[in-house]
Amino acid sequence: MAYFDAASAAPLHPVARQALQASLDEGWADPARLYREGRRARLLLDAAREAAAEAVGCRPDELVFTSSGTRAVHTGIEGALAGRRRVGRHLIVSAVEHSSVLHSADVHKAAGGSVTGIPVDRAGRVSPSAYADALRPDTALACLQSANHEVGTEQPVAAVAEACRAVGVPLLVDAAQSLGWARVEGDWSLLTASAHKWGGPSGVGLLAVRKGTRFSPQGPPDERESGRAAGFENIPGVVAAAASLRAVRAEAAAQAGRLRELTERIRGRVPELVPDVEVVGDAVHRLPGIVTFSCLYVDGETLLHELDRAGFSVSSGSSCTSSTLTPSHVLKAMGVLSEGNVRVSLPPGTAAEDVDRFLSVLPGAVLAVREKLGAPAAPTTTSAALDTLVVDALGKRCPIPVIELAKVIGDVPVGGTVRVLSDDEAARLDIPAWCEMRGQEYVGEESAEKGTAYVVRRLA
Repeated sequence: MAYFDAASAAPLHPVARQALQASLDEGWADPARLYREGRRARLLLDAAREAAAEAVGCRPDELVFTSSGTRAVHTGIEGALAGRRRVGRHLIVSAVEHSSVLHSADVHKAAGGSVTGIPVDRAGRVSPSAYADALRPDTALACLQSANHEVGTEQPVAAVAEACRAVGVPLLVDAAQSLGWARVEGDWSLLTASAHKWGGPSGVGLLAVRKGTRFSPQGPPDERESGRAAGFENIPGVVAAAASLRAVRAEAAAQAGRLRELTERIRGRVPELVPDVEVVGDAVHRLPGIVTFSCLYVDGETLLHELDRAGFSVSSGSSCTSSTLTPSHVLKAMGVLSEGNVRVSLPPGTAAEDVDRFLSVLPGAVLAVREKLGAPAAPTTTSAALDTLVVDALGKRCPIPVIELAKVIGDVPVGGTVRVLSDDEAARLDIPAWCEMRGQEYVGEESAEKGTAYVVRRLA
């Protein structure tokens, strides 16, 4: 079985396993106690904090360990907003942030705060000038991920941090996907990360708050972790997380070169092997091991099952998967095709033979799914006298509305229109994407008695 979902959770690094086993014997006591076992546990905790701080690029007393990356995000956002309450209650986030950031933003807005979402371009990248323009006198905090978890696009953190610093606004960086590869550049104020993203154990996150950043921990007071992370420290997990972070950093340059070569192979070969595919994400500013593409006329869940049966573990941001009925908010913000979406995220050590085997299996898997759904094998080229057709796709989920559109577009003359009635949110994204791929004109949306009518004009 080839595991190609390292962006969700990387396999446990051998160094993490060794450190975890060793610290289970040495680090079980309360590090706040003065007896021998407590002192030994404190030494392990302090050493892990120093190693993690060095990797992050902050002081040891600026970094605390949390129970997860999500907890680190929630704690960081809550504390920074509370610390700057007198300044205002305005929060800035990008449209492609991890759900933990967006959920925190929703809670802030529900409590009376204001939130500005920064759009991204079609490659998933924000503009530093958009952040600069969104800053206001009452802005308490801005958030920006270092790299996207779904498409691998790296963000211009240093430039955004400079704009924020110029007006005294702290920037929180979610570095979960990138910290294993390198430090986050720029004058950021807060940083969060999660150990299981770089080969550490699950259940360990970190939060760095640089000196001079106003921060007010929320919730009941606790003496642990500078009052910023309540509860008994998971010392074995923390030690393993810090040890594996140091280990993967030492290997990062060599692994990045290998994985970039493999992902470039996938990015280049998939469109050649599979018709009607859109490779998404920035082609230059991206993480080494992530490549994402979407396949027209494909049910994402069925495709994942096909690939799983063939021995490949991948993930998807499609709306047509059992975990969601709406398209990924990342793909939606980018305005790219969402149906049949596949994210391949290669862990360090991935064999080139596994990538080649994936490329040999993928075309047959996509074809099998398309045949099951009755997708057209080739663009329709016939024409008829009907100027307008209506396709009733109400109650039908991705990718059926687009398949039905493709079947009838040739039944109207050039200049004629097809109105697709759909109540599936994915259609709002996938029909315009289909038009761009097929050289047809997407006219726009119209109100309908049920659902929405998506109007397409035939150009070719």
